[in-house]
Amino acid sequence: MTISDHTLWQIGIYAQIVSYCVGAIAAILAVVTYRANARKERAKWTVQLYEKFYETQHYKRLREELDCDANAASVATLVTDEGSDFTDYLNFFEMVTILVRTGQLAKSDVLNFFQYYLQCLKRHQEVMRYLKNPDKGFESLSEFLRKN
Repeated sequence: MTISDHTLWQIGIYAQIVSYCVGAIAAILAVVTYRANARKERAKWTVQLYEKFYETQHYKRLREELDCDANAASVATLVTDEGSDFTDYLNFFEMVTILVRTGQLAKSDVLNFFQYYLQCLKRHQEVMRYLKNPDKGFESLSEFLRKN
């Protein structure tokens, strides 16, 4: 029994269709896997940021000093003194807002975990003037607070 040229041609067409389908399925699986891994990585980063901000003592004093009910005069002094604790605190949020802007963190996660303290920054006029000063380097945080 011999296979005709027409039959070979049909087998070739079917093989090509099957290979296209397998390629499409592989591409879809790659995208699904990538998205799942990206979500896991974002969740991991969010947990690390949460731990760093809330579970260590590093930012505790500044959280209290910049609380929404903080004394305006003490906040003004904190801004004027421009101590390393103050700028570290702002740099933490600058980094977080850059990660949101670049899609590395979800804005909703950041707002869920840090909205209270971000709103506290927003309430203090001295802090907002400081953040809006382009020489201070907090453009991302300033923009994030303006929009949220």
